[in-house]
Amino acid sequence: MRILGIGNALTDYLFRLETDETLDQLKLPKGSMQLIDRQHAGFIFKAIGTNAEQITAGGSAANTIHGLSGLGIETGFIGKVGQDEISEIFHQSLIRSNINPILHRSDNESGFAIAFISPDGERTFATYLGAAVELTASDLREEDFEDYDLLHVEGYLVQNHQLIKKAAEMAKENGLFISIDLASFNVVNENKGFLKEFIEDYADIVFANEEEAKAYTGLESEKALKEIGKQCDYAIVKLGSHGSLVYHSGKIDQIGIYPATCIDTTGAGDLYASGFLYGLSKNLSVRNCGEIGALMAGHVVEELGAKISSEKWPLLKDMLRLYQEE
Repeated sequence: MRILGIGNALTDYLFRLETDETLDQLKLPKGSMQLIDRQHAGFIFKAIGTNAEQITAGGSAANTIHGLSGLGIETGFIGKVGQDEISEIFHQSLIRSNINPILHRSDNESGFAIAFISPDGERTFATYLGAAVELTASDLREEDFEDYDLLHVEGYLVQNHQLIKKAAEMAKENGLFISIDLASFNVVNENKGFLKEFIEDYADIVFANEEEAKAYTGLESEKALKEIGKQCDYAIVKLGSHGSLVYHSGKIDQIGIYPATCIDTTGAGDLYASGFLYGLSKNLSVRNCGEIGALMAGHVVEELGAKISSEKWPLLKDMLRLYQEE
């Protein structure tokens, strides 16, 4: 299976916090993703400095695609960047990971996310979308979808209704399955009506965490899972340290966690999606798909940032061979 991602092409500036007081001072709700303008971004950098602990390519769908590529899946990514230094950081990260870069260029500054890592590993994002938000339906080309089997959509894009509807239409015309990650509870709250329509009409696989699932359905985890499952083939609700729930063909599978020492939760949900989609690509059972998702999430939370380090991949691939031998 070949998998194409579409999302905000962002570069992450990662800051590790000693306390959560900084979030209060900056009026950023812990665990949320807040959209900010360039002036606000400048204010944040002035308050905390520009000495980020790590600067790395990010964005929800791009993180998932990086994870899939690391697992040996043929991948591509559609996004929009500027023509500046951080656009090259993003572009080169795709090339190094053997991801087909379908990057459109803007004369404006590339988007970035300022990520704050709390002492308990929770992450909070202040995101300046910049050129990333300029990706439009008119940028999409039929040939971009022709060589793929599944389109993975980043939920943050739902604010551009025309874009993701056009992407979904092109994907379906080319016979692709569609997965979507709901991305953030505040984005879900603001776009609930459109999301419901999009999922019912186009989505085959839906990923959500507890807060996103509740924002979407108004229900608690298991009931929310079943409600979402009425609208697609696979519904996944991620429960953090309590694992995840997967609903498919009228059955719920409860998936545990992979034991890990959490340093930073950035990318945990994105890499869970990598593992789950990898399992589906190999025609593994729903339970195995969820377990591989947990395995990927467990490894990424032991790292700073949303990427699994190169030295871990050989061990991960050895572990995955056990699933395919069952």
